[in-house]
Amino acid sequence: MSPQKVANPATARAFARPYHHVARRLAEWQAEGYVQLDSEPALYLHEYSVHGMTIRGLVGGMDLSSRAATTEERVVFPHEAVHPEQADELADRMHEMGLNPAPILLVHRGPADVRALQAEIMRQVPDHEFTDRADQHHRLWRITTPAHLDTIEAGLATSTFMIADGHHRYAAYLRLQESHPGTAWDRGLTMVVDQDDTPFFLGAIHRTFVGTSLDALAAAAQAAGATAQFPRAEAALQALGGTTWIATDGDRWMSVDTSELPGHSSPVEDLHHTLVPLLEREPAVQHHHSVEDAIKAAGLNSVSILLPAPDHGLPDRIMGAIRLLPEKATSFQPKPSLGVLMRSVDSELMTPLAPDVVL
Repeated sequence: MSPQKVANPATARAFARPYHHVARRLAEWQAEGYVQLDSEPALYLHEYSVHGMTIRGLVGGMDLSSRAATTEERVVFPHEAVHPEQADELADRMHEMGLNPAPILLVHRGPADVRALQAEIMRQVPDHEFTDRADQHHRLWRITTPAHLDTIEAGLATSTFMIADGHHRYAAYLRLQESHPGTAWDRGLTMVVDQDDTPFFLGAIHRTFVGTSLDALAAAAQAAGATAQFPRAEAALQALGGTTWIATDGDRWMSVDTSELPGHSSPVEDLHHTLVPLLEREPAVQHHHSVEDAIKAAGLNSVSILLPAPDHGLPDRIMGAIRLLPEKATSFQPKPSLGVLMRSVDSELMTPLAPDVVL
């Protein structure tokens, strides 16, 4: 998609309901020169930079047509739970649009030969280079050389991947493949990022518990074996970090060090798996990507909780232990703008399926 459309609020609105109009809008944009359809199978190397950070990854179709029979055979690992009804809704939406509107993000520890190949490819002039409406700078290279594809295939064959962003979309991919086996829905658009090359920033997602109080949360912490302290706002904010999370009702502040808890795992797990079950009733949860938004949401019968940024080893430990974090436990940033690379499944369904390049 062209720079005029990428990260444009009007583009996001165009992907809203009614979803069956999306294919027509894309066809119109293609006729107007805003969208370029790549009719030949290819991988893309996509690099984007924003706010001084650069992420690059390989974008292509992930083969969904086979399932691991045992845990040892798994190669894609989630780190958060999903809501089945949300995944079903996304599957219906993608099917109606005939589109994967954005790649899900997978992270792994890539092999040196694939990084060397990417460096070689990047010495060539990009096929596309532009800055979008959100000030993300993009460079994209098409990869079709058989020797390059063989190197990538061999390099990724023994990798394991963790979903950094797109848990619900991945679940939707699987539902679509199960419903339409042997078709273009056997694949889903994916971006694979090497954490040893261009690591994402790993941040916290804060939350507001609606339907509880600061005193109730303090009582739950103490019942679990942790000490709740009530410092002033400035001291509380200074305490945030490591294994300590803080909470406010807009008036008072509280800090809790979860390392004191028996069976301590991580602050977000301790909060949801240990403390919440001790509350008289389970609160409704709102999620916030910024401290400011979380604090604004605090108030009567609403407690906002600021979580420390998780350490980079947490996702690896989760994957190794084959357990799941609570929903929206981590934020991998920066994500690519919507619309840079999409996959028109309808276009593939209308033509004989050529041998595809899959990750």
